[in-house]
Amino acid sequence: MTLKNDLLVLTASNGENLKLARGFVELSTELGANPKLVDLTKFDLPLYNPRTHASNGIPPLVTELNKSIASIPRWIICSPEYNGSIPPVLTSAIAWLSVQGDDFRNLFNGRPIAMASFSGGGGLEMLLSLRIQLTHLGAQVVGRQLMSSSKKPPENKSMKDLLIRLMQMQPLKL
Repeated sequence: MTLKNDLLVLTASNGENLKLARGFVELSTELGANPKLVDLTKFDLPLYNPRTHASNGIPPLVTELNKSIASIPRWIICSPEYNGSIPPVLTSAIAWLSVQGDDFRNLFNGRPIAMASFSGGGGLEMLLSLRIQLTHLGAQVVGRQLMSSSKKPPENKSMKDLLIRLMQMQPLKL
């Protein structure tokens, strides 16, 4: 019998944030979770463009991604900061995922989501921008976040605390 995934660990980088995501996978497994790691850099998602969407519809790869993550109740997003904001691969993925169906909030609404970053400058601007976006989409964003860098590496204690907070949250039934 295969256990159902109860935690999505999503990374928007194939570098330090992928390592961070793998750390969350390992710690969450120790805490009894059944995580699924998704590396957005492995997908060849097109840049979201409303003209492309209108003329070509939703790419099959986006539909496949949506189906693979929609049933996972809790997410943690690990992302670097690009130019003081959210990296294009994450922004585009969120845009594509939000245009499926009649309600742009559908995938995110009521979902508990935690955020973490490994960035040269700490990632505060990305975390603030992502928090605003996820809150607008209706997500329950965990109050605590993880900021790390080469000068301030992520600590297992902080990662574990963030995971415990996230795993105690339940998706809202809307």
